[in-house]
Amino acid sequence: MIAQTRMYQEAASAPQVVGAQLTHNAPLLRELGARLRKEPPRAVVTCARGSSDHAATYAKYLIESHTHVLTSSAAPSVSSIYESQADLDGVLFIAISQSGMSPDLLTATRNARDSGAITVALCNSPEAPLMRIVDVAVPLHAGPETSVAATKSYIASLSSIAQLLAHWTEDRKLLAALPQLPELLTRAWKCDWTPAVNALRKAVNLFVVARGYGLGVAQEAALKLKETCGLHAEAFSSAEVKHGPMALVRAEFPVLMFTQRDDTRAGIEELAAEFAARGARVLLAGAEARGAVSLPAIEANPVIEPLLAIQSFYAMANALALARGLDPDRPPHLNKITETV
Repeated sequence: MIAQTRMYQEAASAPQVVGAQLTHNAPLLRELGARLRKEPPRAVVTCARGSSDHAATYAKYLIESHTHVLTSSAAPSVSSIYESQADLDGVLFIAISQSGMSPDLLTATRNARDSGAITVALCNSPEAPLMRIVDVAVPLHAGPETSVAATKSYIASLSSIAQLLAHWTEDRKLLAALPQLPELLTRAWKCDWTPAVNALRKAVNLFVVARGYGLGVAQEAALKLKETCGLHAEAFSSAEVKHGPMALVRAEFPVLMFTQRDDTRAGIEELAAEFAARGARVLLAGAEARGAVSLPAIEANPVIEPLLAIQSFYAMANALALARGLDPDRPPHLNKITETV
């Protein structure tokens, strides 16, 4: 019987959170999508930290691959510390935050608005300062999240990004897939990743590898392994891990890999087999490769498969933290809300 930590309970509620989003945010995002088609932005700039910045990575891949609009992540310190502001006239500026209170994020968003950007906030606190200073405030509808480790709010951020993209591009396949997301998340939560718990119980270091739409969830998984499990985990794109980090991979070195059913999958499978041939302990979600341990994954539209993978991962991370004698709700030296200047 898995202990019902707050992390476990909050992650398990993600299907209900996404269901609420789909019901309440559709008119807002439909209107925003129509505006973006009528007034196409010359670029997109995201602004976030922590888990929210991992959601921004997901946004970059989705927006660039579907709209061909250059998308880049802002460094909030440029505005808050160096007091410099880029010309963002005609740019879509997307701020992503759980609390909507961080001073540097607020400064960057105000500067973007004042320089002519269309400003959008994806935020879990409807009354947050961030929501009051943007052109379009999109509530995540995740509700109170008390565990230090963000789970349902991260999935809510990804879901909001996918919904925004679907309405912006009027992607019929994605629009048809989104209503299935709550049920798919429920199924993903039940996937048995016990082999990963067993493999990582005594691990010290770990690579988390993905590519494309899945890179953001690899970044998120690495952060959660640090926060909740005391593991030194680093995330890499499968295209980048060979540029130096591969030298660390020796016998029994653990590697967790994510993939989705798109053109990145074959390369992930090939790399997994290469890692395994070096003696690495490879855990592969969403595919199969010689020498790798396959973790079950739910098949869906490739855009939403990363959401399902991270939901399965959260259940595993909670179990792994407990197996390592840690409390995933109370990581050492961390607070729920971090306000950076």
